[in-house]
Amino acid sequence: MAIFEEFDIEKLDTVTAGEITSVEPGSLAAEAGILPGDRLLAVNDHPVEDIIDVQFYSAEEDVDLLIRRGDELITFELGRDYGEELGLHFSHPTFDTDIRRCNNLCEFCFVLQMGPKFRRTLYIKDDDYRYSFLFGHFVTLTNLSDHDWWRVENMGLSPLYVSVHVTDWEKRKAFLRNDSAPDILPQLKKLAGWGVQIHTQLVIVPEFNDGELLERSIRELADMWPAVQSVSVVPVGLTGHHKYNMRVHTSQEAGDTLDYVQNLQSIYMEKFGVRFVYPTDEWFLVSDREVPPIEEYDDQALHENGLGMVRGFLDEWTGVKAEIGEWKSAHPEKWPCDDRTLTLATGALFANTLAKTLDDFHVLTGIQTDLKVMKNIRLGEGISAAGLLMGEDVLIQLGSVELGDVVILPRIMFDHPDTVSLDDLSPQDCANRLRKPVALVDTMGDVWDVVTGQSATIRFPESSSKGHK
Repeated sequence: MAIFEEFDIEKLDTVTAGEITSVEPGSLAAEAGILPGDRLLAVNDHPVEDIIDVQFYSAEEDVDLLIRRGDELITFELGRDYGEELGLHFSHPTFDTDIRRCNNLCEFCFVLQMGPKFRRTLYIKDDDYRYSFLFGHFVTLTNLSDHDWWRVENMGLSPLYVSVHVTDWEKRKAFLRNDSAPDILPQLKKLAGWGVQIHTQLVIVPEFNDGELLERSIRELADMWPAVQSVSVVPVGLTGHHKYNMRVHTSQEAGDTLDYVQNLQSIYMEKFGVRFVYPTDEWFLVSDREVPPIEEYDDQALHENGLGMVRGFLDEWTGVKAEIGEWKSAHPEKWPCDDRTLTLATGALFANTLAKTLDDFHVLTGIQTDLKVMKNIRLGEGISAAGLLMGEDVLIQLGSVELGDVVILPRIMFDHPDTVSLDDLSPQDCANRLRKPVALVDTMGDVWDVVTGQSATIRFPESSSKGHK
């Protein structure tokens, strides 16, 4: 039995606990007899408030775990090799609360631009430094306690992803609509002094934080290289429910911003050996510019922030074209490979890129494709990203046109743990309503899998689903 000398059992009811949902077979935890449904209270005498604590305090050869199983307290003594995982999975990454809430009221905040009657979680303004470390979420650093800062320093929580938007303190407070927001530059310098690497973003609003303010923000962040590893320049997105006086960039403004940022890239490339400041894909799409080759992203891990996603799609298509050629050579008797027609739906932002790719696909395969550009009725036509399309909007628009044999939807529309759209419709709901098979795709390789019968994401209308897997 482990002896938790510093753990006050009398205060057990006030201690957070991590609910264990699964235990990896053959892992240390499995061999010790820890079970799903157990609740982890402490590791090596330390109460745990999230999986960061679990990882930090279990980084020893001898690991003692205090578990609550029903009304029983059980201690487990584990011996681990360096780098060996415990094998525990939890219901939430954070045990004390699901996620830390934002204390800002940014006028461009997507949550504040939501209309009524959406999924409840879409109204949660998250701003949790722990999710920044664990998952790359961008946070403002306006709501950290002394204890939070202690954890960042002493647990080495690096890298962090920080929404700066503008470095001028007064302008930033106004931009965040938070008079108590601390000065971001001293915060970043403190992190730099602790050896924390930082990726930053600037969401740019015309006539608010562009022009000289943008130039100053990038320059002052560059002064903290290499602690500040990158600056993502992001165009603002506004829904039809936006209540303030902001506007999006025109195509000309997007092109001018691209020219400015790409000129800075050449300067920083010579100075730092990397481009340092990166425009997100939307600037290229809005201004109808070709996205750069993947090398120009300098291996920065910023894909989820909209950098390099289009280039990744196009480069993957190059590989798929070779795969199709090999398939054609290996199966000449099966060519043409499919006489079905495909209907693909996407948002307006990605439509031109996808249309050109589908033209190539048709020339290469002979397969007929029909691209339908979806309007975002619920959020407003200014929101043109495929990932923000509403299921009901898509069903209404596809329901009024002739469809192909298979309907192909962006998988990112259903990028939720429950695989549902923003308005809680599942792919199966879509197949049932459209009375057509529905497949989810990210890439042209996924489209090819639909053609060759290898798609793992296809859903058939329930009345015709028998016999399909």
